[in-house]
Amino acid sequence: MSEQDEAFRDRIATVNEKGRRNWIFPKKPSGSYYNKRKILSYFLLVLLFGGPHIRIGSEPFLLLDIIHRKFVIFGQVFWPQDMYLFAILVIVGVVFIIFFTIIFGRLFCGWVCPQTVFMEMLFRRIEYLIDGDWTEQKRLEKSPWTKEKIFKRTLKHVIFWWISFFIANTFLAYIIGSDSLWQIQTDPLGKHLGGLIAIVIFTYVFYGVFAFLREQVCTTICPYGRLQGVLLDQNTMVVAYDEVRGEERAKIHKGEDRQVAGKGDCIDCGHCVHVCPTGIDIRNGTQLECVNCTACIDVCDHMMDAVGQDKGLIRFVSENGIKNRIPFQWTRRVKSYSFLLVGLLIILCILLISRKSFETNILRQKGSTFQVDENGMVSNIFEISMLNKTHNRYKIQFELDDPTAKIETVGKAVLLKSESKAKVLIVVKMPNTALQNGTKKFKIHIFGNQREIEVIQTKFIGPIL
Repeated sequence: MSEQDEAFRDRIATVNEKGRRNWIFPKKPSGSYYNKRKILSYFLLVLLFGGPHIRIGSEPFLLLDIIHRKFVIFGQVFWPQDMYLFAILVIVGVVFIIFFTIIFGRLFCGWVCPQTVFMEMLFRRIEYLIDGDWTEQKRLEKSPWTKEKIFKRTLKHVIFWWISFFIANTFLAYIIGSDSLWQIQTDPLGKHLGGLIAIVIFTYVFYGVFAFLREQVCTTICPYGRLQGVLLDQNTMVVAYDEVRGEERAKIHKGEDRQVAGKGDCIDCGHCVHVCPTGIDIRNGTQLECVNCTACIDVCDHMMDAVGQDKGLIRFVSENGIKNRIPFQWTRRVKSYSFLLVGLLIILCILLISRKSFETNILRQKGSTFQVDENGMVSNIFEISMLNKTHNRYKIQFELDDPTAKIETVGKAVLLKSESKAKVLIVVKMPNTALQNGTKKFKIHIFGNQREIEVIQTKFIGPIL
């Protein structure tokens, strides 16, 4: 391409030469890929809105309770003590994103990303229903403020606001739980005024994103969109226009042999541009605004079929696949990330399987050393912190492995509730003669409901004889 042909890369498609917003009116898509996207998107929407209410055992499907530092993933409860698992999970997620992008580009953006699913399969479809297809939307935008325009604009934005309010409440349910959300919703308004204000703020954030900001999130805000520029290579499978087959593009004429006339298969109908939700021309090559939504594939296949040409002028293909007709290959780069990802997943699985459901930590009480009574018994005071990750309730008892030692619990009997923490002070006594150089290691056996659930080891200190 010449420098003039490459001028489109100087700015994104939604901004004009003066830096002002170009409002995108995409044509309503249809086709086999779009039908598959609808099925996947509606499944994800049902999963998203139903997620807070799905229970696995007695726990929600997903809960990120930051206030109480309780996190539930697929019904499994995680606490701050399990943060190492989250760290590995984040690393796995980053590696997976890199691995997936290297192979499929921004396919995640067009098919799974919540921003795209909400925008294209919910808000945009409501807009098509109220304002009509792209040509009708353009006409309505340029028309004066008639009763029809006022009614449609009001109806559309009221629906957008209430959907945004519903989305904000759904995300809140993932943070505080559906039961707590229902209690807030049914309590008198004055009891949760601060929470209501927060919900309204988040509602307007979602409303602003889906009613006004729209594709700007994908093209200018989302960090993943910036990341893909350094991840794609000539072997990455992306939605691409086959310029070898399509050029030179020209309008179709009845009875003309395009091959003899030196014309490519592209009939320059412009439908691939009209249907694009980010306003790009896919025929210009891979661009950062492309989210691989496949709408251009559907419309191009339809036009090729209508004029008797082979489908696939726009398809999932790599740059090498277009220029050199080389199919996707497992390059050294892809294999390296594959091995890394598999290794991390194995480590994560091992840690999850070996994860304890009951954790303890023992420390000597701050500011204390030891005491010796008149009978020569040395006593140490310890603080035991216990975390119960299960749904069981335990009556805790302690026993020592040393028959010469004694253990006493300070205070009442220890009752450890389900999914809770407890701290208890214990006094351990040993005869001075049992110590070697003033110290001795010993084990404490912790029993819950008369069943041993944990064994911890610590050091006893006393005077050096």
